[in-house]
Order: sequence, then structure tokens, then C-alpha cells
Amino acid sequence: MSTSSPPERPLRRDAERNRQRILAVARDAFRDDGLAVTLDEIARRAGLGVGTIYRRFPDKEQLIDALFEERMSEMVALAENALQCEDAWDGLVAFLEAATAAHAEDRGLKEVALSGAHGLDRVARARQLMFPLVTRIVERAQEQGSLRPDIQPTDMPLLQLMLGSLSECTRDVDPAIWRRYLGILTDGLRTRRDGPTPLGCGGLEPEQVQRTMRCWRPSAAR
Repeated sequence: MSTSSPPERPLRRDAERNRQRILAVARDAFRDDGLAVTLDEIARRAGLGVGTIYRRFPDKEQLIDALFEERMSEMVALAENALQCEDAWDGLVAFLEAATAAHAEDRGLKEVALSGAHGLDRVARARQLMFPLVTRIVERAQEQGSLRPDIQPTDMPLLQLMLGSLSECTRDVDPAIWRRYLGILTDGLRTRRDGPTPLGCGGLEPEQVQRTMRCWRPSAAR
């Protein structure tokens, strides 16, 4: 009678396949519905048992960590690409546009990166990684004379917060309208221009403005 142990390789493959399935489903769920989606709901969408989810990710923060690291690598790449632009102003605008698009398309990323309500250590690490890159993007544009000299690197995340809040309120009204306001914003950042930047799209209709304003919620008392 053989005493050899059964091979473990298929089990490892199954475990990795389940992990990748969980990550893919969670990525879509957080992108569309934000970080309020529960692990039980992710298990249901993935067609897996709840126990399988918890074996791979004992709590939701670990799952968010795995996905956030992936998205932050993409954000770093956006900043590095901006620094490769010969025209520093073009690089600055390209970074603002790409970062805002990423936040507009991914509700979970926006909640983590802009609100800081989830994983303070995670957000602090990300900001330590991004801040030197954003600082250099700002400094290059100022050195070339295209960006107002009184702009500080710390202004940039707040501008992103403004645009991110707008994209959240208008996602069901006109999900691309934030691009219009990015054009208005960048005109205010520039030191000089021959004329206003083309906004690319018209403003909202009065009824759409009302729908957008109804999406705003006051902050909870602290």
C-alpha cells in the first residue's frame, strides 16, 4: 500500500484561482458601488462561499489593501508620465485629467484616496509616495513659467477633492461634466493665456443642476 501524500498542486491552483476571482469581483464592486459593499456581497457576486472569502481575506481592509496597492501603482505611473512631458504645463494638465478620470470611474479608489476614511496607514503611505512626484510636477510648471507661482503642492489634492466631489454628484446626471470644470480650474492655475481654454462641452441644464444639488449631503457631526 502506498503511503505517499496526495499531490497539493491542484489545491494551490484552486486557491489562487479563487483569490483572483475575489479580487476581480471586488474591484468591480468597489469601483461601481464604493467601499460599503460587504464581503458577504462580494462572495455572492463571485459565486463563492463566504468561508472562501474569509480564508483569503479575514477582513475587508485586507482586501481593500490588495486592490489599493494595485491602483496606487497606476497613479504613480500617471505622475511619472507627466514628468516625462517636455512641456511641464501639458504634464500638469494631463496628470490632473488622468487622476480625476480614475477617481470618477472608480468610486472605491476615490473614497480611499480623497476621504481617508478607510485605512489611515494605507492612505499615509500612498501620500508619502505621491507627494514628491506631485511636488515635482508643480515645481516644473512653475520653473517654466506656466503655473502661478503662488500655487503650492498641497493645493493639488484639494483641487482633486473638488473635482472628485463634483464627479460623484454628477455621475448619474452627466458623468463626464467634470471635464468642463477642469477646464475652468486650469485657466485659474495658469499664469497667462491668449484666451479662455475651450471647455469641450456645454453646461448642465437647470433640471440637471437641481438633480446634482440633490445629491449633496451635509457632513455628519464630528
